[in-house]
Amino acid sequence: MRANYKMQRLHVMPDLAAGQAIEATAEQFNYLAHVLRYDEGAELLLFNGRHGEWRATVSFPTRKRILLTPVEETRPQPGDSDLHFLFAPLKVGRMDYLVQKAVEMGAGVLQPVMTQHVQGKIGSVERLQANAVEAAEQCGILAIPSVTEPVKLRDLLDRWPPERRIIYCDEDSSTQNPLPALSRIEEKSLALLVGPEGGFSDEERRLLRSLPFVTAIPLGPRILRADTAAVAAMAVVQAAIGDWR
Repeated sequence: MRANYKMQRLHVMPDLAAGQAIEATAEQFNYLAHVLRYDEGAELLLFNGRHGEWRATVSFPTRKRILLTPVEETRPQPGDSDLHFLFAPLKVGRMDYLVQKAVEMGAGVLQPVMTQHVQGKIGSVERLQANAVEAAEQCGILAIPSVTEPVKLRDLLDRWPPERRIIYCDEDSSTQNPLPALSRIEEKSLALLVGPEGGFSDEERRLLRSLPFVTAIPLGPRILRADTAAVAAMAVVQAAIGDWR
């Protein structure tokens, strides 16, 4: 069931159940009262990543408090997405964009990967998780992707479960069309690996190509920025073998 994009959506932490009022946080109070200027009785949608989506009403027990009271469930909680998104950190602004678009495109796990040519760094996993929540609020997703701690590429590959295939974007591929390589993938459990702004090193590329659970795909005839490549790769994977079918 698609989201109702005409109503404001808000992520909350407490459990959701009919009639069980939730007090808005200070940040949520400011947003609802001063930015959206909601009045008593206004309605919005609540979700917490566990109990589906609920239509709720707004009430003001005092001038500085807002209660959000779930009335009815509008969408049941779906299962978590099984697509893992592995990415080399970018500079802050572009990394925020990268995380938001990965969430919108259906990533279930966000895994920062430290490569040899990586130029960005992860200052705070909590910041990335907050970006994931914000993206979920905006695009109607109910299952909040998890963000894991950064890991070095070799360490990640050393302990990788071989039943989950890694698809990685290889700018040195001899072809331009990713569909033939994707069509040969039989595994249902997938991960997408996108390299840094400087690309994978020759050593990393040799390592990836040597592993039986890794598939290289091209992304057309043009050189793409890392954040653009991530969105393009997510789109083609979801369309060819993912949840768009």
